[in-house]
Amino acid sequence: MALGVLDAQDFDFPVPIAYGPGRLDEIASLCAQNGVERPLIVTDRGSRDLPFIGRLASLLSAAGLTNAIFSDISPNPRDDEIEAGSEVVRAGDHDAVIAIGGGSAMDGSKSICFTAHSGHAIAAFNYDTPAPDVTAPFPKLITIPTTSGTGAETESTAMVTDTGKGMKFCAWHPDLKPCVALLDPELTLGLPPHLTAWTGVDALTHAIEAYIVPDFNPLCDAMALEGLALIAGALERAVTQPDDLEARGQMLLGSCLAGIAFLKGLGHVHAISHMVGAEYDTQHGLTNAIVLPVVLRYNLPDLPEKTRRMAEAMGLGAQDWQAFCAAIEGILDRLEIPKSLSELGVEMDSAERLAGKALLDAAAGTNPRQSSVAEMRALIEAAISGAR
Repeated sequence: MALGVLDAQDFDFPVPIAYGPGRLDEIASLCAQNGVERPLIVTDRGSRDLPFIGRLASLLSAAGLTNAIFSDISPNPRDDEIEAGSEVVRAGDHDAVIAIGGGSAMDGSKSICFTAHSGHAIAAFNYDTPAPDVTAPFPKLITIPTTSGTGAETESTAMVTDTGKGMKFCAWHPDLKPCVALLDPELTLGLPPHLTAWTGVDALTHAIEAYIVPDFNPLCDAMALEGLALIAGALERAVTQPDDLEARGQMLLGSCLAGIAFLKGLGHVHAISHMVGAEYDTQHGLTNAIVLPVVLRYNLPDLPEKTRRMAEAMGLGAQDWQAFCAAIEGILDRLEIPKSLSELGVEMDSAERLAGKALLDAAAGTNPRQSSVAEMRALIEAAISGAR
């Protein structure tokens, strides 16, 4: 058993984190500690009717906290949905947003916070441009992840689809930070096996891609390696033994650590996945899982020391890049991940277009190997035809 994984734990880095089974019951007191009185619960359409949404609303109401639910968020949140959510915040005079669900809920909630009172549309918060001046305070943000995959609960970045361009972009502002991240592994117990697998490989990908970003950041590297160790030790168990609370807790913690690590950056897996998701509305973790082997074979031959360290963290015997790739592909096979993007409906004639867009993604800029359009197209074509 991972020491302490079934116990309540409070951490203060990089934001206040309340971890432990059953800690959703503390939501009212956490709101009180942060001066929250009228929260808006934000989730995605697929989660709207899940039990934890009603339970959260009931806990808030029982404590006398006025609340409402906004759930018009797609798997890949869109700019028009963000504006609709911002209008709900303004109309209801909500002083906080509680993000609960997977990555789409996290991204949608942050984006709504950016735009609700700032006077700016979400496009103004593009990570690649200077942060806009904001005079009105952002609504308070509380994050409650339920998938053990996104890792987005401790930071302010959000991926949003620009519907006019058919592209995703990263939204961000330095003044928005969650006032608390509530990590309750009991909320992940009902996640179906296929979503546990898809979101779990998303977390695995975060740890790997963050670690091999070439920038010097030993703090993020430490988070990536420990996150990788936790995920590798629990992912398959969480899928095959879905009621194993210890495995669920390890996955939630590992996902959180990997999410902190990718403040360092990500890589071509995400650059490709973001644009595939924007065009084809695919599930992000599943898309990452399919693309991962292709990009690993591209990146790892020039990274022997980093490959060795990752293999050690995962408890692998052989530590060369071929063995590491084989181990990852074995995990994907056992989790029944599709072998090609074509199985998700991605067409070969989209490769050139997707390659051009992917190279504009912020994640492409931190990949350890910089690529031409032709090289990126070749990676995408391989992922479409057969990634493993």
